[in-house]
Amino acid sequence: MNVRAHMSMLFHLDKCIGCHTCSIACKNLWTDRKGAEYMWWNNVETRPGAGYPTQWEDQEHFHGGWVYDGNGDGKPGKLRLRLQSRAGGLAKLFFNPDLPSLEDYYEPFTFRYGDLFNAPEGDDQPTAIPISQVTGRPLDIESGPNWDDDLGGSPLYAASDPNRRNLSPEVQEALSEVERVVFNYLPRICNHCLNPACVAACPSGAIYKRVEDGIVLVNENKCRGWRMCVAACPYKKVFYNWSTGKSEKCILCFPRMETGQAPACAHSCVGRIRYMGVLLYDADRIEAAAAVPDDRLLDAYMDTILDPFDPEVIAGARANGIDDGWIAAAQKSPVYKFAKVWKIALPLHLEYRTMAMMFYIPPLSPVMSTLENALTRLDINTEVEDFELLERLDAARLPVQYLANLFSVGDEQVIRRILRKMYAVRLYMRRKTVEGVMDDATLALLAGAGCTPEEAEAIYQLTTLPHVNDRFVLPPYHREMAVETWKDPLAHKGEVGIGYIQPPKRGD
Repeated sequence: MNVRAHMSMLFHLDKCIGCHTCSIACKNLWTDRKGAEYMWWNNVETRPGAGYPTQWEDQEHFHGGWVYDGNGDGKPGKLRLRLQSRAGGLAKLFFNPDLPSLEDYYEPFTFRYGDLFNAPEGDDQPTAIPISQVTGRPLDIESGPNWDDDLGGSPLYAASDPNRRNLSPEVQEALSEVERVVFNYLPRICNHCLNPACVAACPSGAIYKRVEDGIVLVNENKCRGWRMCVAACPYKKVFYNWSTGKSEKCILCFPRMETGQAPACAHSCVGRIRYMGVLLYDADRIEAAAAVPDDRLLDAYMDTILDPFDPEVIAGARANGIDDGWIAAAQKSPVYKFAKVWKIALPLHLEYRTMAMMFYIPPLSPVMSTLENALTRLDINTEVEDFELLERLDAARLPVQYLANLFSVGDEQVIRRILRKMYAVRLYMRRKTVEGVMDDATLALLAGAGCTPEEAEAIYQLTTLPHVNDRFVLPPYHREMAVETWKDPLAHKGEVGIGYIQPPKRGD
């Protein structure tokens, strides 16, 4: 067992209001400079929708992430980069057709504000025309990072969402009608994956995953601007700075975390949807967990995350130089509670097999309108007994299969279990706090969702009434113990799980 620590973030999608405060906080802190104008290390997408950059989930076009080559006998198969082989990487050094273009992002623009102040006197009101921040020439604005914001049902944007696959024609038609669709927001940052394709694809070994907290970083002194990392990342969260000729990406605000502060996007979040915490994982299981068929992928991935209360895990953590402060933080981690204890949080697009370490709680709000409309037609004493939640989920305005395509490798039953549990908790707490009564039928529904009253109250407390120290459980960093500079990651080998840097041995 090779126990390591990882800083992870969780997004509670039921609480996101789509205000983009997180994106602006990140933009002002990290990418407000020449060459980074189009970069949004944090962005919030409307779903259904095309995302940013446009259709980033279409790996048949962009060829990001890993491909599983199973042998069909039930044994672990092999992984290979979808982007290229080693020889293919050499062929693409000077021309890479899999790179997103500026049109896939947007041409960054500003306005010529001087026209407002320097225009000659006249009868017309002067205006500030848009100009490109790349060329400085006048520009007709055609797109932007949130161009489809709140347009989840538009035929143009909803129709281009790859997650509509496997949906019936009737459901797809309903998703393309603005009046009938209920959309949700999807905040995204770099997932700081356990098996990052960007690290494996980098010819110069400039991208590495530092061992102390799992953050994936770019050493710009070694970066040669080949941009293989941009193409290989299936989430398209590595960007190329056209001014410096270097790649850049989210650094999870590690300078803030090293001083006990949450990342800027999490700190500024208006809806308080973000949680930060430590996860302990077994690095030796990564290769085997990533190389399994889709129907076993989620379970294999979750098995890599370890129980921080297990004495064997604690001993393994200490043996790897993880101090007791980090172990204590892992035991209090809200991410661990939501993902492993309560089992209501999932990674985004695990089928890319990069083993993303950011988690999402699927949104219940889009289904509530359907469920509660049905409840109003039922007698309060019989609504729990007569109301079958799983059947009503099929009538939800945001299809369960759509959420499954996002979060559970297409497995609807996983999403149904989570939504049922979340709804049961909501109904239980409503009975307790609003109506002041509790009946056997409500308790039966809670038990049927695999939840106890104690667990329901814990979920409610951490979801609705958390203190800032409950949402952000940050470990004590010891920079004098940092080891990321001891050994270069051999990222160019293209092996599963590469890019890790081993701790120095005593005497080194």
